[in-house]
Amino acid sequence: MASIVLRHVDKVYGGGVKAVNDLNLEIKDGEFMVLVGPSGCGKSTALRMIAGLEDITSGEILIGDRVVNHLPPKDRDIAMVFQNYALYPHMTVEENLAFGLKLRKMPKAEIQKRVQEAAKMLGLEQFLKRKPAALSGGQRQRVAMGRAIVREADAFLFDEPLSNLDAKLRGQMRTEIARLQRRLGTTTVYVTHDQTEAMTLGDRVAVLRKGELQQVASPRALYEQPTNLFVAGFIGSPPMNFLPGRVEGDVLHLPIADVPLDDRLRAAVGDRPLVIVGIRPEHVEDATLLDDAKADAGVRFETDVDVTEWLGAELYAYIPFETEPEVAATLEELDRDLDGEGMRSQVVVALSAESRVRDGDRAELWFDPARLLVFDPESGKNLTRDDEEARRIDERNEELRRASLERAQARDRTNGESSGQPGREGRGEPGSRARGEDRGEDRPHGAHRADAAT
Repeated sequence: MASIVLRHVDKVYGGGVKAVNDLNLEIKDGEFMVLVGPSGCGKSTALRMIAGLEDITSGEILIGDRVVNHLPPKDRDIAMVFQNYALYPHMTVEENLAFGLKLRKMPKAEIQKRVQEAAKMLGLEQFLKRKPAALSGGQRQRVAMGRAIVREADAFLFDEPLSNLDAKLRGQMRTEIARLQRRLGTTTVYVTHDQTEAMTLGDRVAVLRKGELQQVASPRALYEQPTNLFVAGFIGSPPMNFLPGRVEGDVLHLPIADVPLDDRLRAAVGDRPLVIVGIRPEHVEDATLLDDAKADAGVRFETDVDVTEWLGAELYAYIPFETEPEVAATLEELDRDLDGEGMRSQVVVALSAESRVRDGDRAELWFDPARLLVFDPESGKNLTRDDEEARRIDERNEELRRASLERAQARDRTNGESSGQPGREGRGEPGSRARGEDRGEDRPHGAHRADAAT
């Protein structure tokens, strides 16, 4: 295992196009870091620079204690898993898993041991004699992961590995990847545009926008304490609702309700006459289903519901509104950066499945004003962010990460002792392993080009 550090890394293409701008990121030894953002945000470029598949324009990249700026991929001791699997179609699963090790002249007995261990870990034992054409998409992706595992590299790099799978299989593979990373304890950098993958897999998540790092934090800290409008809008499904809030005296007027300004909201608003207010869909409830004590502690309001969607576990209700001209440009730019479709302004609420609200109803809804976030309409800064609470969340997350890693490695050692095989920690220090990324000949022709296109 090894830490990965990016210091003031820039990537500028011909014509002055800056894909990555002053990226500073420290990935801890054994950490699962997810790089996430919409198309064109620079996440895949950052991953390829770590791998050595893209030259950096300026800055430093360290893997472990080595500056690797000028090292070729084969000398960085990393293993990549590609979106398009990068398997040799004419080889069996067993041959695909073993090929890179054979190129390094590894003893046959060691190759066989590593291949068998990876196949058992990934549930591929019965498919070892099959060729990729006879495998499902999920099985092919497991073989691609196995090629990385047998390397026993210092770090794994995943470039949108689940994009080609259907929704059900993506969910299954997410669980498999998380389980493997905990068991192996290998430093992992994972690129995705899917915020659900980011939130469920990452120990920490780095959110990028137009080549710039917006925030890096635990999934919970991103959700509860986003640093700005972009992070708040990108994290969460359905995404956060943003509404104009006009301040008059001690009241914050929203298109759907009037909110009394408590001390927290008053401090956030300051002397601004107009702010942007964020509220998550799951923080709005059907007022008719609440007990009186809870209902009296929040804001009740009536509104006309346009469309509803019943999903079994919850009910989505859509409420159109007119935005203020002063903040319309900010919200339209945000929508474009979040790959939105520029549809009309509307509030989305996620109600209990027990709600009887239907299309065209006049509904009575409720929310807790303590859940509201307030943003500056010019800078997009989260004015209600609690830096101390965000720090506590991340510290607790790091404690849980370390404890989870220790438990997984303890189970691995126990399983190794019971089977007569050494656990992963008993197979030698990272420096004793065959070093080097998959060489060009250890990858099907065109794999680099396929990766560059993502």
